[in-house]
Amino acid sequence: MDITKEIEARYEDMVAIRRHMHMYPEVSFQEENTKQYIYDQIRDLGFDIRRDVGGNGIVARLHVDDNFPTIGLRADFDALPIQDGKDVPYRSQIDGAMHACGHDAHTAMLITAARILSDHKEELPVNVVFIHQHAEEMLPGGARAMVEDGALDGIDYVFGQHVSSNYPVGTLSYTYDYAYANADSFNIIIQGQGGHGAEPHDAIDPVVAAASLIQQLQSIVSRTVDPLKSAVVTVGTFNSGSVFNVIPDTAEIRGTVRTFEREVKEQVQNRIENIARGIESSFGVQCTVEYSDGYPALLNDNAQVGHVVSAVRDAAYVKTAEENPPSMGGEDFSYFLQNRPGAYVYTGVGNSELGADYPHHHPKFDIDESGMKAGLETLLRTIMEFDNA
Repeated sequence: MDITKEIEARYEDMVAIRRHMHMYPEVSFQEENTKQYIYDQIRDLGFDIRRDVGGNGIVARLHVDDNFPTIGLRADFDALPIQDGKDVPYRSQIDGAMHACGHDAHTAMLITAARILSDHKEELPVNVVFIHQHAEEMLPGGARAMVEDGALDGIDYVFGQHVSSNYPVGTLSYTYDYAYANADSFNIIIQGQGGHGAEPHDAIDPVVAAASLIQQLQSIVSRTVDPLKSAVVTVGTFNSGSVFNVIPDTAEIRGTVRTFEREVKEQVQNRIENIARGIESSFGVQCTVEYSDGYPALLNDNAQVGHVVSAVRDAAYVKTAEENPPSMGGEDFSYFLQNRPGAYVYTGVGNSELGADYPHHHPKFDIDESGMKAGLETLLRTIMEFDNA
C-alpha cells in the first residue's frame, strides 16, 4: 500500500465527513443521527457491523485471517453543549451544540482509515476492529458500556488518538505510563442552624465552617500526598444563603480531585472525609460528603506506545514525535486500556494563522484540517507496521 497516495486521494472526502459532522453535532447520549451517518459511511465496506453497542456505539470488524492478531481503533463522536462562535461555512447548524473538542475529526479519520484498509484487505498483517464510541464528554461515558457490551471481544490490542490545537500540524505527542488522571468529584453539604446576621451567637454558621473546610482541603496535596506523586484538589463552587444579613442553614461546596495512582486517590478521598469530621467537631455543624468516581486514570502500555512512535518514524505527514507529560484531565478511553493493552496519543492540528489555536471546549475551537493527514497516517501505519511491533 502506498499510504501517502491513499491519504492524498481520500483527503477531500475526509474533510467533507468532518465538516458534515461539524455542521450537525449531537451531544452525549443523543447521537441518533450521527450514529446513522457513521453507519451509512461504512455499511458497504464488507465489515461485520454491530450497532447500538453499549448505547449508540458502533463496532465494525474487518476479518483477514484467524491466525492474525486483532487490533482495535477507537474514535469518539459526540459533541458538546456549546454555541458555535465561529464564522465559517461549516459552523454548527444546531443551536447550542458544537464539536468543540475534535471528535468530528476523530470520526472522519477513522471512517477514512476503514475505507482505505478495506480496499487493501489482502495486504493487512492484522484483523482490524473500528470502534465508534458515543458519549465521551458526559459521565458515565460510553466506553464502559461498550466494553461491557462486548466491544473488545476478540481484540488483542486497542489504540486511540485525540487531535490537539496545542500542537502544530505534523506533531505526534505521546506519553509513557499514565496519560490522563482519575477525574473524580466531591460534593459536601454543611448543615448549620440559620439565624439573624446580627445575632451569630444564636446560630451555627455554615459559611464560616465551609470557609475553614475549603482552606483545609487545600492542605491535602501539600501535607498529605507524597511530593513525588501528583494530585489536584480544587473547589469549584461554594453556595450558601441569599440575603446579606441572614445566616443561612446550609452551605454547599463542590470540587474535583485528580490523581494517577489508586493509593493516592484513596488517600485524598479519606483525607476529605477526615477533614469534614474535624469541621463537625470544631464548628458544631454536620457535614455530608459525597465522593463520586469519574473516569479512571488512563494507563498506556509502554510497548504499544513504542510501536506507534516506531511506526511513524519514516512518515510523510508526521514530522515530529515528541514525548510530553501526562494530563490531569479525564478520558474514558481508559476503560478500553483497563481491559486490553494499547496506547493513546495526540495529533497536532494547531495553526494560529488559520485561527486554529483556541483551546478545546472553546466556542471558537477549530482545527487545521490538514493535520488530519498525520492522524490518518498514524492510524494506517499503526496497522500496517504491526507485524514489526
